[in-house]
Amino acid sequence: MRLKAPLGRGVKLLLRLAVSLALLVALLHAIGWSNVVHTLAGADPGWAALGLLLAVLANTACAWRWRALVRWLRHEVAWPWAWVAYQRGVALNAVLPGATVGGDVWRAWALQRTGLDWPRASASVLLDRISGLWGLALLGGGCAVGALLADGTALRLTLAPGGRGATAAAVGVAVLVLAWLPRALLRWGAARSGGRHPWWGWWTMLAQHEPLRHWRQQLLASVGAQAVTVAALWAAALAVGAPLAWWWLAPAAVPIFVAAALPVGLGGWGTREAASAAVLAWLGVPAAQAVGMSLLFGAYALLQAPLGLLPLPRPPSGA
Repeated sequence: MRLKAPLGRGVKLLLRLAVSLALLVALLHAIGWSNVVHTLAGADPGWAALGLLLAVLANTACAWRWRALVRWLRHEVAWPWAWVAYQRGVALNAVLPGATVGGDVWRAWALQRTGLDWPRASASVLLDRISGLWGLALLGGGCAVGALLADGTALRLTLAPGGRGATAAAVGVAVLVLAWLPRALLRWGAARSGGRHPWWGWWTMLAQHEPLRHWRQQLLASVGAQAVTVAALWAAALAVGAPLAWWWLAPAAVPIFVAAALPVGLGGWGTREAASAAVLAWLGVPAAQAVGMSLLFGAYALLQAPLGLLPLPRPPSGA
């Protein structure tokens, strides 16, 4: 039995690696290997370096958001510990199968070792991922409203004449509802569970521990972190010669980032590139530039991986 678990993990790793390679090979073959290589070879080093710095800044904002979530759960960890722990999780996500799963499990385990019980430790990581997705949807939706009102044809939208205003209004209402939804869910969940089930005690705790203040923190941190992440993607786009405006890229980044987080393949490779080619075609970006931009953006995570080798600061003795 001892041999089966490592063997199973090895097979799963190979399968996910095969999925990523198959997607990349098929995509590069369809586009033309030489086109993508030429695009990457001509990448502007200044824009590429700026994208890397923005990616590090975005992960720093995400680390702050995660620490704020831990505080919302009435547990304290020092900022240096949270930053290094988050960077280590990013490094594991970049090299382990399952996109964002491996590093997240490690973060929950490390947080538990600081004295937080397992339900709250795992909930903090899960909520951190949901908060990131929430911020991405709010940012993309908000930018889409502005884009629709400014120039509906720029997104190649097939709307009836005069329909842009109605569509923008509908998206705007959806964004406002989504922004307020977490507070409503907390109140509903606390009333439904009443703290009866031990594992769901963290939900009641969130609803009772200054929910308005922490909700604002998560709103600002999540939207801000995603805005910087989109800026890193935008810098990668400019590096490969794709003249995309940041506010047009924000709505397009939603399916791209979601595809990269799917638990298939390795580190988001393949799924992210396929989504980039499909989505950015709507913005008139050639496939070679879209895939080149995505590959460069994916390289940012690999280049940040050495930060995960930093020693993890010793957590405070009392939590």
